[in-house]
Amino acid sequence: MPFLGEISALVTAVFWSMSPLFFTAAINRVGTVTVNITRLSFALVFLFASVLVMRYSIDLSFSQYAYLSLSGFLGLVFGDSFMFKAFQYIGARITMLVMALSPAIATFAAYVILGEQMPMLGLIGIAVTLAGIIWVVAERNASTPESPRAVSKIGLVYAFFGATGQGLGLVFAKLAFHESTVNGLVATLIRIAAAWLILLPLAAMTKNFKNPITTFRTERRALWQTIGGAVVGPFLGITFSLIAVAHTHVGVAATIMATVPIMMLPLLRIFYKEHLTWKSIAGAFVAVGGVVLLFLK
Repeated sequence: MPFLGEISALVTAVFWSMSPLFFTAAINRVGTVTVNITRLSFALVFLFASVLVMRYSIDLSFSQYAYLSLSGFLGLVFGDSFMFKAFQYIGARITMLVMALSPAIATFAAYVILGEQMPMLGLIGIAVTLAGIIWVVAERNASTPESPRAVSKIGLVYAFFGATGQGLGLVFAKLAFHESTVNGLVATLIRIAAAWLILLPLAAMTKNFKNPITTFRTERRALWQTIGGAVVGPFLGITFSLIAVAHTHVGVAATIMATVPIMMLPLLRIFYKEHLTWKSIAGAFVAVGGVVLLFLK
């Protein structure tokens, strides 16, 4: 299918613009660890059932399992855990704007690990993306200093770590696809299974994970928000993102998927009545424009 990678990346961006809204609402009710593990659990069930019904082969090499497992740890355990913490401190919109740095991180990592070419305009693109992010952050702090969602430094650090994890996760997933073709659902299943097996015992040891049955019995709205986020995020979103990186360059896929901050704007306005100034909208476009520059040849 022509442009399968690019179309899959665009579909991913649509899904990923919806999932932060679901997860942020749920996190505010039951906490980051509970939401993270619960959404991975639901996604794991959805994916396992899909792979079983479609009879996709899971006969991969050891190195492919290793690369996908490492990708799952970097993207879903390390990256998403910090992203969820950022949701609490700076909200979904600003967090996803900072996450627009993940293509730059993915590009540099792909250059070092995969030997993919780095465009001449790469540094300019990174600078423009940073400028757009700084513009929005500065404008947000200046306009609503009393807001509980006013931008905090620790929130920005969490979001940057989240972007780093997701960027590196994409590259290691690409390494698995370099060996031989891997179905997107199968690859996502392996990534999420590895992340779930790592995250659950870690949460249990730190005593941060409460009994989900007890928790969601009193917070049913948070349960449905988590399920909704699991469907459009770890299930459909990650699956299409892996299809994208399998059929086009990591940089191209990451660029298209980085349009999430722009796609989120109308959703925030329609469903959450969030006030969006022209500066914040322009800043989001500038940040994404920098990502586009990153991959111009």
